[in-house]
Amino acid sequence: MPDRPRQLALDLPVAPRFGSEDFLVSPSNEAAYARIEAWPDWPDRVLVLTGPPGSGKSHLAAIFAERSGALTVPVAAVTAAAVPDLAEADALVIEDADREAGRDEAALFHLLNLARERSLSMVATASRPVETWGLATPDLRSRLRLAPGVSLAPPDEALLKVVLVKLFLDRQLVVDTSVVDALALRLDRSLARARDVVALLDREGLSRRRRITRPLALATLAALEGQEDEDMDEDMGEDPDEE
Repeated sequence: MPDRPRQLALDLPVAPRFGSEDFLVSPSNEAAYARIEAWPDWPDRVLVLTGPPGSGKSHLAAIFAERSGALTVPVAAVTAAAVPDLAEADALVIEDADREAGRDEAALFHLLNLARERSLSMVATASRPVETWGLATPDLRSRLRLAPGVSLAPPDEALLKVVLVKLFLDRQLVVDTSVVDALALRLDRSLARARDVVALLDREGLSRRRRITRPLALATLAALEGQEDEDMDEDMGEDPDEE
């Protein structure tokens, strides 16, 4: 039997929900969630929130921003010219503070000092512990290492399953539990990765005019991983067929 003609799938993005009610608490993130929940009763004005990509840092930072009225900026936006205005905010979230590209250490140190002087609450997110940020300014390095910090671990399999179910429901997709179980077993432990795969499955199901089954989910995931391997080989200047 010939394959059904594929239907054009419009790429209509579903914005991730970063509300407090959408955050799923598990052993991998409960300490970080409790610290955000405790605001403004913090032992210090600055909190360093670390965790691998896809662990939920940005979601927690968004919850803090919603509650505190914080302004959220990337670390590259913390410049000498911007510090006076940033220090006037009700609170601040500095995203990707461990990213060295474009980071102005003198401006960041000045902002940290102003935050304490003005009792300004600040959350700095990072993928790595402070000691690995490559900071060249001793005073800044010392100040950040002394700031209270809390880490998120990659999501465990149970949390990943719950997240997958929620992501499918957000897109009004009904799938069998075997689909969720298979994906949770094979996916990287990353909430962002789960979001990307569900979005891809949504497009594949629509374009093929098929419900999302376990074989389709596994084939789509395998194709995605194969494409990523090819892209990596090209980036490295290697021939994927070369032995």
